[in-house]
Amino acid sequence: MEQADRFMIALSDVRLTLQSQAGGVNILRGVDLFAAPGEVLAVMGPSGAGKTTLLMLMAGLERASSGTVRVAGHDLAALDEDRLAAFRRDNVGIVFQGFHLVPAMTALENAALPLEFAGRADAFDRAREALAAVGLAARVDHYPSQLSGGEQQRVALARALAPKPRLLLADEPTGNLDGETGEKVMELLFSLAAGTTLVLVTHDPGLAARCGRVVRLRDGKVADGGTAAR
Repeated sequence: MEQADRFMIALSDVRLTLQSQAGGVNILRGVDLFAAPGEVLAVMGPSGAGKTTLLMLMAGLERASSGTVRVAGHDLAALDEDRLAAFRRDNVGIVFQGFHLVPAMTALENAALPLEFAGRADAFDRAREALAAVGLAARVDHYPSQLSGGEQQRVALARALAPKPRLLLADEPTGNLDGETGEKVMELLFSLAAGTTLVLVTHDPGLAARCGRVVRLRDGKVADGGTAAR
């Protein structure tokens, strides 16, 4: 237990089986993955290898069928849904390929959401600072429909980083953006997430090369790169 708690992420023999009409489908087949605080990991692998599922397990949005999932010192299997929500609120930021902004809310209101859920009195001040950090100080009152794709992803990045999470999970964050816009978003992500444990799912070898370690998934298992830096 003590050894596991020196890691930000400690997954041991993690398996996930989902049921379908044809029977059980093995998504993850005994994953071992360890990451130290502040590490930057790229997760790569073919479609269907379990990359996004792995992030969902780390965030407590999916439960493992067996094995141990410890993140930021918490055994996620031991937490009920309310405590998992509190765990995410206090420790995890997530950036998805789809921006997942609330259409009826302004950029400022979207960025402030997790801070409001946490009961922060300074939610809007911190959200405004986060939007300024991603270059959107002049767009705080705009709605998602009034923003470009790159601007929407920057709002999503500000929302994820405003609470200063210990762990940032990014699932193909440039997948819906053109190359130039995606590069700008990634520059912001790497610079603003400095010191935070970052797990980045990507198909881009160039992005993976900028990470401290590349974890390769194949057939629901870690084929390479699962050991944390010493």
